Amino acid sequence: MVKALIAANIAVFVLMVVIDARAMGGSLTQLQIDLGLNASLLSQGPGEWYRIVSSGFIHYGLLHLGFNMYLLYQLGGALEVALGRLTFLALYLACLAGGSLGALILQPGGLHGGASGAVFGLMGVTAMAYQQRGINPMRTQIGSLLLMNLAITFLVPGISIGGHLGGAVTGGACALVVTAPRQTTVRKHQQKIVLAALFVLAAAACIVIAG
Repeated sequence: MVKALIAANIAVFVLMVVIDARAMGGSLTQLQIDLGLNASLLSQGPGEWYRIVSSGFIHYGLLHLGFNMYLLYQLGGALEVALGRLTFLALYLACLAGGSLGALILQPGGLHGGASGAVFGLMGVTAMAYQQRGINPMRTQIGSLLLMNLAITFLVPGISIGGHLGGAVTGGACALVVTAPRQTTVRKHQQKIVLAALFVLAAAACIVIAG
């Protein structure tokens, strides 16, 4: 599933480049406008709600794509093995929607795009999994990775702060479903249902906020 998600992101980027070579340099293209997330566009009705998910598959330049895909490969591979393909997909989509929600809360007027919200969600899940097992995540590689990316989020202009924070918070919440100790975790066969419910709640909140 991780490889399929990476392939989908790369395919969308290649399509953007084929349609408009400016995508290589991060300049705005028509496809980014058509797929990107923006409160005013989302508020136009059900025909625009797809943006909550589609925005997670567009990127603004090759560096943006490469960085997100590297993290998705590194973090997603381990989580997919631990959770299974379908549960991982449900987790990824829930974090993506959480990132979209955060983006609309903090920066409703921006045109948001990228897998960063979902990837930050995977970092949040992994950090929480360490914490749940009595390991301080800040003393692990994931803690350093999370701190570095949060620093980039706040220091580099043009980054969706809300998208990153929303994804990370959603990932932390999802960890209560998929990685909590056995005595408190949701039963295996119920995890996909709960994650799907979290996705629906986040998506519904996006629609309400966009209003």
